[in-house]
Amino acid sequence: MAFDKLMSRPVADTVERLHARIEARFPGRGLCDVAAELATLVDQVSSNAATHRSRIRMARLVSRVLIAAIVVGTVVALVLTTHAAVGDKGPDGLDWLPLIETTINDVVFAAIAVFFLLSFPERLQRGSILEMLHRLRSLAHIVDMHQLTKDPERLRASFVPTSVSAEMDLDRDQMERYLDYCSEMLSLVGKTAALCAEESRDAVVLDTVSTIETLTTGMSRKIWQKISVLSRE
Repeated sequence: MAFDKLMSRPVADTVERLHARIEARFPGRGLCDVAAELATLVDQVSSNAATHRSRIRMARLVSRVLIAAIVVGTVVALVLTTHAAVGDKGPDGLDWLPLIETTINDVVFAAIAVFFLLSFPERLQRGSILEMLHRLRSLAHIVDMHQLTKDPERLRASFVPTSVSAEMDLDRDQMERYLDYCSEMLSLVGKTAALCAEESRDAVVLDTVSTIETLTTGMSRKIWQKISVLSRE
């Protein structure tokens, strides 16, 4: 077993087990649907990985061929331009001015084209990965919304609800388990985001993954603060 790479299968198995545990304890609740959606996203990340690798390999091959053609074409153009400017009788002083201008233009445009082609495979991959990461970020906020109204203070005997208080249909043990499931799901959202970065070294992708992991860690910390309050009751 390799320990230097996050594998999609263990993550998918963990998400499926979490979904089954939520369904068994809280059947019919929206949190079950969120877990099912996370399982779907993990499967999509796994299935898209092979497709991305194939597309990136092809894009890199095409870009390298075009880069070689641009470099060769630029060198040939510069040689022909120099030969035309020098001529058989040797260069006139003014003949160097258009030669220098042409050389600079050719080198600049060739450099821009080479830079574009070198970065093209990564940019091709970046779009689809960022779309998946956006869905994971939204899912993390949905999980946070599910735990938002689960306030341990409302289980105290001294708590007096108002006419607009959210309905509380969980006892202490159920609330603790519900909050724990939310925390687990947020952790798995972060792991799924990390899966997206396994096939990419793009700085934008890695930064987005880091942002999602920070987001889910902060949300999970807030949940465990609630669990600690329940433990003191």
